Amino acid sequence: MNNDTDAVFIGEAEINSKNLNISRSRPGSTHSGEENATIARGGVDADMATGEQDPLLPLESRQRRPSDAGSGHEWVGVKDFDHLPWYRRPSIYWVLAPFFVMTLAFGAIISPRINLILNLVCREYMSEQQTKNPGHTFLPILFDGENPQCRSPEVQARVAQFTLYGNLIAGLLSAITSPKLGALSDRFGRTKILALTSMGIIAGDALIIMAATKPETFPVNWILVGYALDGLSGSFIAAMAIANAYATDCTPPARRNISFGYLHGCLFTGIALGPILGGLIVKATGKILSIFYASLAVHAAFILFIAFCVPESLSKRRQEAAQDKHQEHKAQRGSSDWIDRVRAVNILEPLKILWPTGEGSSPALRRNLVLLAAVDTILFGVAMGSMTIIVIYARYQFNWESFESSIFLSIVNTCRVLCLIVVLPLVTRYVRGKASETKQRSSGSDSFDLVVVRVAVFFDTLGYLGYTLARTGPLMILSGSIASIGGIGSPTLQSALTKHVPHEKTGQLLGASGLLHALARVIAPTIFNAIYSVTVGKFTQTVFVCLTVTFGLAFVLSFFIRPHVYLEKNVHLDSEE
Repeated sequence: MNNDTDAVFIGEAEINSKNLNISRSRPGSTHSGEENATIARGGVDADMATGEQDPLLPLESRQRRPSDAGSGHEWVGVKDFDHLPWYRRPSIYWVLAPFFVMTLAFGAIISPRINLILNLVCREYMSEQQTKNPGHTFLPILFDGENPQCRSPEVQARVAQFTLYGNLIAGLLSAITSPKLGALSDRFGRTKILALTSMGIIAGDALIIMAATKPETFPVNWILVGYALDGLSGSFIAAMAIANAYATDCTPPARRNISFGYLHGCLFTGIALGPILGGLIVKATGKILSIFYASLAVHAAFILFIAFCVPESLSKRRQEAAQDKHQEHKAQRGSSDWIDRVRAVNILEPLKILWPTGEGSSPALRRNLVLLAAVDTILFGVAMGSMTIIVIYARYQFNWESFESSIFLSIVNTCRVLCLIVVLPLVTRYVRGKASETKQRSSGSDSFDLVVVRVAVFFDTLGYLGYTLARTGPLMILSGSIASIGGIGSPTLQSALTKHVPHEKTGQLLGASGLLHALARVIAPTIFNAIYSVTVGKFTQTVFVCLTVTFGLAFVLSFFIRPHVYLEKNVHLDSEE
């Protein structure tokens, strides 16, 4: 599974017959690519849905069902499922357990994956050197042992370039496929698409196994094919995004930061405990590849459980509404040839949600959306760009092997998990009170959200400054622990974004966020791996200086975000011409 994190596409309110008639009678837009953009955003627009707090059932239906008043649900997003038994009702708790097990597998192979790729690249490099210098003897590469000959700057630079190419391939492909997968999840449900995203991960792990067991038949470049397959399935970005969308379907606005925090907590708990579990498996079997076989089994079980056991969070009514709207737009497009369709494609189209115009919008709203998305993308991009670099750098600087790297990841991510699943919920409960005491209406991010974001970015900046200055292993671990406090920023940013628009538009908004994450997966690793490959052996800490400056920029941007700004419903999202 390739690197990390966030959120997608959801349509959440009742179809008002009056609005539906208006939407059907509205003339089609003449703007190029507009229909394709709407389809890519899921096929449901503002005219089809009511606000986040409007009842999902007609008044007469609710009058016929007096038991609803005492159903105990504080969030109208689950009213469609009130008549079902508990085991068929969607809940964030359904996805937490399988998601946690999947992240355990993810955490277990982070360090072995990087070290295995390093050894494969080193083996190829030594083979080339042996060809150039037949009289010189090189030590053999041991996949299950230490290889000090691979610590040379030349090998380090090659590994950085290889991971750069892999992230570039996966990121570009996931930037194209993630919005499409999000649109499919709006029309056919979250669980099916969430299961689909793991197919590419399985293919990638299988190719790594083949490259390690039969390097003569499958050279190291076959691993790049695995990156490509992972990107085509949306990668972990789409999986995390759709999991967040599932949580959004089931969670009121005031508690979304906690639900998103639980998912992030599962992620980092898996990263914290996974290396320990992976180390035990490798120690018991004596083979590093055993952990990759275990990962294949876990992901196969995840697919089966999500597809067949987890209740769907989008009711059939909402899915059919999105499908009908999709068919309407296909009919409006007519029978244009494939050349016109290619011309109309614009993968950046979903980003228009970040610049709404028309009645109900404002410059403050646009500024907030852009700044929140920018800070969120910076945090995600730095995480994507630095994870591999930190492991490679620690091996070069402190001579850490898989065991030491696993201990580092376990300590750092344990601290991150405690902040996400203990500190953040407790502080939120203290500031906002019980769930029943909070308003269930989106009214923009509040001052509490902004304080959490600023504190998170500050500790991230401080931690990466520590990476720059650390010259011993314990100081490196301390710096990582300080940076881990910044983990509370990502779920809070995602929650704050969803509070700026009516609920029926959160799918489009989270889709735009997912697209930015996919682009960050391309840009950030490309830049930071390139910096590391050029400066390693000279001033190796240059990359951490750049990362610290990037966090500092995000910290400054966070002070321009204003509280209590949001988009009124039924506002045109496309730029006015």
